[in-house]
Amino acid sequence: MTFKAIAFAVAVVAALAARTPASAAGLEILEAGKLQVATEGTFAPFSMRAPDGTLDGLEIRVMQEVAKRIGLTYTPVLIKWDSLLVGLQADQYDVISASMDITAERQKKVTFSNGWLESGGRIVIPKGSAIKTAADLKGKTVGALVSSTFAKIGEDNGATVKGYKAEADALQDLANGNIDAVITDAIAAGYVIKTAHMPFEVTQDYVSHIQKGFAFKKGKPELVKAVNKALADMVADGTYAKLTTDLIGFDPAPKDPIKSLE
Repeated sequence: MTFKAIAFAVAVVAALAARTPASAAGLEILEAGKLQVATEGTFAPFSMRAPDGTLDGLEIRVMQEVAKRIGLTYTPVLIKWDSLLVGLQADQYDVISASMDITAERQKKVTFSNGWLESGGRIVIPKGSAIKTAADLKGKTVGALVSSTFAKIGEDNGATVKGYKAEADALQDLANGNIDAVITDAIAAGYVIKTAHMPFEVTQDYVSHIQKGFAFKKGKPELVKAVNKALADMVADGTYAKLTTDLIGFDPAPKDPIKSLE
């Protein structure tokens, strides 16, 4: 082979290598070039179908952007909730994005990314309400799901709690003026208020806290590290807020994310 031929071959190899993002190299993924992500596809506003039939939702948008930033093609795997952890351990996909709370018990079985979304209980009130914090619930009538932790929080703060089988019924009663407030999940409340154009707002403080994380099979430190960096960069440059606020009306990025244990 002549010197010119060798030089040309080297240049071609270099050019091809340049097309593969460096961030995708060395990641513990099941199939080259793909990030296979387990999601339900039926749990709004986390994962659902857009009017045109495509997948949409908080976790879909965020994970699509994560995949792009680490140089992989986002590849959804639709699976029911009960099978998520079994499928992860069986290497059916690389990561679970399905609205999974970070708990100490789950951390024994999987490695979570840093917390990517904060939720928990918040108080839904009509716009202009005098209720600003949980302390203001004393003597008020508050709606919550029957036998839920939110109902207990209302009782603990001196409210008369009216129980409902569905959050939609509680919010309708609030709209009709039959109760003073509703305690429910912050993300669910934000989504309903935004999509149904209801004349409500939520108090600034949370009455309970949870964080959600993307779950990986243990033993994938480089993939976890890459996802965490992509998440942090998205929050820092404002992309995360743009992707999420459009669906629920506020930015749910944790101010102090729970950190990965691996």
